[in-house]
Amino acid sequence: MVDDDPGLLKLISLRLQANGYLVETAASGRQALGRISARRPHLVITDLRMQGMDGMALFDAIQKQAPALPVIMLTAHGSIPDAVRATRKGMFSYLTKPFDGRELLQSIQDALGQLHPEDPALPGKAEDWRAGIIGESAAMEALLEKARRVAQTEVSVLIQSPSGTGKELLARALHRASPRKEAPFLPVNCAAIPENLLESELFGHRRGAFTGATSNRKGLFESADGGTLFLDEIGDMPVEFQAKLLRVLEDGEVRPVGSSESFPVDVRVVAATHANLEQAIEEGRFREDLYYRLNVVMLEIPPLSRRREDIPLLARHFLQQAGERGCRARRFSTEAMRTLMLAPWPGNVRQLLNVVEQAAALSPTPVISDKLVREALRHRQDEILPLAQAHQEFERDYLVGLLQATAGNVSRAARLAKRNRTEFYRLLHRHELEPALFRRE
Repeated sequence: MVDDDPGLLKLISLRLQANGYLVETAASGRQALGRISARRPHLVITDLRMQGMDGMALFDAIQKQAPALPVIMLTAHGSIPDAVRATRKGMFSYLTKPFDGRELLQSIQDALGQLHPEDPALPGKAEDWRAGIIGESAAMEALLEKARRVAQTEVSVLIQSPSGTGKELLARALHRASPRKEAPFLPVNCAAIPENLLESELFGHRRGAFTGATSNRKGLFESADGGTLFLDEIGDMPVEFQAKLLRVLEDGEVRPVGSSESFPVDVRVVAATHANLEQAIEEGRFREDLYYRLNVVMLEIPPLSRRREDIPLLARHFLQQAGERGCRARRFSTEAMRTLMLAPWPGNVRQLLNVVEQAAALSPTPVISDKLVREALRHRQDEILPLAQAHQEFERDYLVGLLQATAGNVSRAARLAKRNRTEFYRLLHRHELEPALFRRE
């Protein structure tokens, strides 16, 4: 709820809370944008006339940041033409002041009508369609909202994102959120199957079709009938086979190897790749017509470096899993978590999992130290650190060296560093270093 009138803001918030809604408020458009970036709401209600960024400017900014987020605008009678123009641009609705409370509640209910009780995306629903996907960042929430919407359709989806981001997890979530959720979900890695076996694996074969074909065998398209087939690493599919896949997608029919007859299949295809398929098209390694058949809607999972606020959630989740496998570590030290937050993560979530597992397995205490995390990171990357991170690490190591050399005597350490005590204490506080821990008995 966004309004620069604190009285009206409080009044409407109390009314909505009394009707069971969780309400966050913002006193300006810019403040609202910041909160939307941190945690995506289900609905925005905003006044039109506000100081600074008004409701129209806020709506335009929301359209760029979260185009699927419904917005209801409150407007005075004289501003109705502006509100009408906004609804034509995609605003859900507008209410003229003074408005009836029941009218507002009905408008909210209509705006949230996309979250039906049958909808797997409804918060608190027992069936968790996004199970296994850990994250509350605005980037992930926007992606999942887009995925939830496209899941209700039958269009083909292409997931294009770097390795280690969780493409199969997203594909499974799409399947669980779709009307096909009761039918099979079958994944296949196109890069892992030899070219001469790929056709048989996907389309099946008849007995005698080739040496070793001693019986009829169903392909994955037939096995996934009514459900979803996930074609991972589609960019590595041989060019010669791409034409055959395209024909199946266009005709909706499969012809097993060694058969003269085709039969219909009802399969939704979700494809994924870490490669740049547009570049592969230019280089002749991928068919353009197949690309457009697969890429009706593209979903891009953000790399871990663009969703750093999710790192603590992911790290704790992986640590809990490690504990279930016998590791005694139960939490990260403050410095260890900071190192995780600042690492570049070229290997994304998969690399984070490996680092957490190694640090947890080697930790002799319930608290994972910063040193163990750094060692695990070094084993998995040989990169130049970003300047800010390198500076921070040098500064911390320098302070630790001073405290060790002076046995925790802050006055002596500050003199050696040529800094006054107040500034030196500020540096220690920044790195959460306690001088008392360096004192010798």
